[in-house]
Formats: sequence, structure tokens, C-alpha cells
Amino acid sequence: MTSAKPINIAILAMGGEGGGVLADWLVYIGEQAGYLAQKTSVPGVAQRTGATIYYVELFPANDDTRDGRSPVLGLMPMPGDIDLLVASELMEAGRAVQRGLVTPDRTNLIASTHRVYSMTERTATGDGRVDADAIVAGCKAAAMNFFGFDMQRLAEDNHSVISAVLLGAIAASKALPFAREDYEHAIRVGGKGTDSSLAAFSAGYAAAAGAAPREQTAAPDPDASAASFLVAVRENLKGEARKIVLAGIERAADYQDRRYAEDYYDRLRPLIDLANGHGEKGQTLICESARQLALGMTYEDTVRVAELKIRRSRFQRVRQEVGAAPGQIVQIVEFMHPRVEEIADTMPAPVGRWILRNRAARAVLARLTSRGRMVRTTSLGGFLLLYVLASMKTMRRSTLRFAREQTFLEEWLNAVQETAAHDISVAIEVAQLRNLVKGYGETHERGLMKYRAIRSFISTGSLGRDPAATIRRLVDAAQKTEDSAALEAEIATLTRFRTAGAA
Repeated sequence: MTSAKPINIAILAMGGEGGGVLADWLVYIGEQAGYLAQKTSVPGVAQRTGATIYYVELFPANDDTRDGRSPVLGLMPMPGDIDLLVASELMEAGRAVQRGLVTPDRTNLIASTHRVYSMTERTATGDGRVDADAIVAGCKAAAMNFFGFDMQRLAEDNHSVISAVLLGAIAASKALPFAREDYEHAIRVGGKGTDSSLAAFSAGYAAAAGAAPREQTAAPDPDASAASFLVAVRENLKGEARKIVLAGIERAADYQDRRYAEDYYDRLRPLIDLANGHGEKGQTLICESARQLALGMTYEDTVRVAELKIRRSRFQRVRQEVGAAPGQIVQIVEFMHPRVEEIADTMPAPVGRWILRNRAARAVLARLTSRGRMVRTTSLGGFLLLYVLASMKTMRRSTLRFAREQTFLEEWLNAVQETAAHDISVAIEVAQLRNLVKGYGETHERGLMKYRAIRSFISTGSLGRDPAATIRRLVDAAQKTEDSAALEAEIATLTRFRTAGAA
């Protein structure tokens, strides 16, 4: 009886990331090296676009021939029995660790550290994101060797898909008994997107071998690189605060224009000057304020949605995700269903207000948009329709939604600055309050009501001895339910407690 053991490989990937292609590459490499190879897959639909587990077993054929028997290979990964686990996203790596597929005595774990947020994270009323640092720490503790970095960014930089970067990381990890040339040969044999896949493979190999990935600190546009406000950012800020503010500037410029990016920094500058002298808490305040201001200034409206759907990069990404060959026709159909409120928000402010007040106008628009419509953005007509809508970007400053958002942001930012002059800890909580206001329609209205209820309670001066803790308590209550019932109950409890204490 032979003592040979298979090499067990599990690949966890989501739809469109090339997990099946990566498994096929490994099967080909194994077979060319004289191994018996088997690949199975178990699709999933519970998370995002559907996470799939691909399982590959490689068995040394020479030992099998010497023994005269054929091995029975497994069909799915088993806890404690995995030599190499590959995850295309950090949460998938965390799930593998949680299921016991990663063990410190055996498993080499390769994972991209970027995040594709799960539905529970996205639908949380507050910040529902799982702590990425905790997942990374868990991966390092659970694996024999851990190779983790942002592989999605490297794939995008090289106009490829993440599977090629993952293959490069596998090659550099030395987890499998194959040479780099074997991996590159498998890519060439595939024959699709060879040049970009090889470039992404090389980037993944270099990063896993120890070369630091490039840090993206690019300016919003070539002309802005010498702008005085960017120079001021680099001189006045450091560390995480600098990164977040630069990212906010880039986001604002991409959303509207360079002047909008300058407006973003001009709004932050008084708060930065105030917070810079307050140590670590001051830096935290800058980070939170900069993050929330960037999100507030780049709200998603119909113009933004249209602009994103007709970008060249999106068409390229869709082609990559479906694995389209050069010259192959790909049709993209979008479902558009704007509500009356969204249409009014896109209009000049006086017109938008008139529409929302006029029942007849609302009824006509509701009838016209009740069913939505399918728009083929790869057709001339569909593309031009969204192009015209996206071109309204130049008119955004005159729209009803813009006026509302700017008024709200000014009120919020003034509250943060006034509070920071007295208590930085409380100012941090006030800065984070804006996160309650998100989305559009009823979701936006509910969040705004909760925000105003908490701001109103703060103005009463009834926050007690630990105002920051009280605000956190109120925010937690606001996030418990979609309606304001839990928040109202918490405010009532605090009010009774303060009243009883005063008596």
C-alpha cells in the first residue's frame, strides 16, 4: 500500500473573479508535472454574487503506478486536511478559518485583503463592517503561513482579474512543488487575455515575495497635483488623516470637479486647524469628519448612477467578469426605476419643490415611472440616454437635492466645530452622527429624523457626566430598529433619569 498523500487545495471565490479558471490552471500544472488531478466545485448563493468553493486534489501519479492501484480522491475540502487555501476576499478567508479549513500545522493561506461587503454589513443601519484587522490577525494565527495583500487593486492596475494575481501569489508562496515557469506556461496555454494575466501574475508574485505594493497617493487630476490646497494637506496632515483627506479630495473631484474638491478641503480646514493641537483624539476627529464630509458631498443621485454605468472602466470590468473573448459582443441591460422624489431632486430647486407640492404633477410622474424600464447601455439609444442624464452633472449645483445636502452638511459641520472647541471626545461622536443619514427616499428621511432627534436632545444639555458615552448610547438605540421607536424610548429614559436626578 502506497504512503503517498494528495495535495489538497481549496479555492474560495465569488462570481466573476475567475475562481474556476484558477482551479483549471492548477489542474493543468499538476497534470503536466505528472500528478493525477481532480477538480470539484460547490456553488453558493448566500453572499454577494455567490461564493463558490473549488476543490482540487493532486495525487503523485508515479507512486500510484508503482502500487498498481488508482486513488480515490475527495470531493470537498475537510477541516484539518487542507494544504493550500486561497481566498479571493478577506471575509472568505475568515469563513474558512471559522470552519476549521485552515490549520497551523499544515495550511498555507493566501488571501486578498480587500473587502466586498456582505449584505448584513451593507444593510446595517450603522457601521456594520466587520473589523478587517481582526480577520487578518485570525488568519495569521490559524495558518502555517499567511500571504495577504490587496490583490484586487493589483488586478485592476494590470487590467486583469484577481485569479491571475492569486496564481502569482501561489507561485511565490512555494506552497506547491512547481516552478514559476510552470504557472506562466499554464496562463499562456489558456490563450485569453494572456498579456494582462501575465502582468497581473507578476504583480502578485512580487507582492507575495515581499515587494511592497505601490501606495496610491495620486492627485485627483494631473493639473491638481500642484494645487496649493493639496500642498497644504501634505504639510498639515500626517498618517491616516492625510490618507483620508486625500481620498476625500479625489472622490469629490471625480464626483463633480476640481472646484468641488477645493470646497471639500476649505470646509475641513478650520476643523483641521482646531484639531491638530489635540493629539490622537484630534487626529481621530479629523479622520471621522473628513470621511463623513466626503460621503455627504458625494451622495448618489440619478446623475451619478448614470455616469457610473456608462464609464469605459465599467464596460471593461463586465467583459472581464463574463470572460468575453476579444471581438465577442456583450450586451448590458440596466433596470432603471427612478421614483418621483428622485426626479424632483434632479430638477432645479424651484422646479423640484413645485413638483413635490403639486399633486397633479406627482401623479403624472408616478404613472410614467411606475414600472421602470430596461435600458441597454451597449446600444446607441441606451448609451445616449444615460449620457444625456450624466451630462446634467454640470447643473448639479442648482438642483433641489444639492441644496438640501449642502444645508444639512453646513449645519452638521458647524455643530462639530462648535463642540470641538469645548470637548474633542464629544465632537468625535457628533461627527459620527452624520452616518445615520444615508441613502434616499424613506431610508434617508428616517435617518434624518433620528439625527435631528439626537441633536435636539444634545441641545437640551442633558447628556450627564459622560456626554460622549450618552451620545453613543443614543446612536446604538437609533440603529436597533428601522423606525425611531428604540431611540424615542432611550431618550424618554434618559430624560426621566435626568429629571429625577435634578429633583
